[in-house]
Amino acid sequence: METKRTNKDILVKGLKKMGLSLVCIFLGPTLIYVAFSNQEKTLYIPLLILSITICCLAIYLAFIGLKTIMDSMFYKTSN
Repeated sequence: METKRTNKDILVKGLKKMGLSLVCIFLGPTLIYVAFSNQEKTLYIPLLILSITICCLAIYLAFIGLKTIMDSMFYKTSN
């Protein structure tokens, strides 16, 4: 018999990814602001590259986290 139940282990993994995405969502734009505030410093370009990478990572982790959460809820498990 097949039942639809939430797989709690996969759900926790998805929530962890979403939590990491939330950290990146705040960290990336903050670092972009710091980089643009200090354009005359020598670390301007590396900090800007790092912050844009963190912003892209936030988007990626959000999509992967949502997919993992959806997988935990809607895939059938057989008993």
